[in-house]
Amino acid sequence: MKKIFLLILITIFTSLTAQRVRVISGDYNFLKDQKFIKVVFKYDHLKFEKKNLTEQEFLDIRIAEIEKAKGKEEAEKWKADWEYSKEKSFPDKFMMSWNKNATIQASDKFAQTKYTLIVEPTWVHVGLFFPLASDKALVSSKMTFVETDNPGNVLMVVEGIKATGDNGFGVPNNNDRIAECFAKTAKMLALKVEHYTKK
Repeated sequence: MKKIFLLILITIFTSLTAQRVRVISGDYNFLKDQKFIKVVFKYDHLKFEKKNLTEQEFLDIRIAEIEKAKGKEEAEKWKADWEYSKEKSFPDKFMMSWNKNATIQASDKFAQTKYTLIVEPTWVHVGLFFPLASDKALVSSKMTFVETDNPGNVLMVVEGIKATGDNGFGVPNNNDRIAECFAKTAKMLALKVEHYTKK
């Protein structure tokens, strides 16, 4: 019984320490008087899985797998869903979660804000859905706060480390698990912003 309890504690501790945000440079002080921030997603340096596949390598492998298992039409549907997720689902999940946890409101629609948050996913483990358990998705990100009118002026760089995502239901090949990773990343960062800007 003691061994089981110890294993549970270790699992919880590992989960909590694996998913976190840490400041690489700068601090939160510049956000203290802000009410709005613009969010931009970029995927220029994204890698996948333990082999650090490029996005194109990942797509080629995944599409071939789906074509073999389910046919070309399903593979094309998955590819379209991936592009939609990058363009819409991932940013929307991030901003929705941020706005639930921070006073400063975030959007990609703001015409003018003093600062912009650039979210750059750097590494993704896609994960798998199983009927009784899931291999959770993992996402690491680089998040850079810049002056909107002068993007070369970097105020703070934050690293999001292995945020987990698990949709808990659904079908293989959807991107909901990854979207949940972005929600988790946003929540972790938003809570840090709230803590340091309310002092």
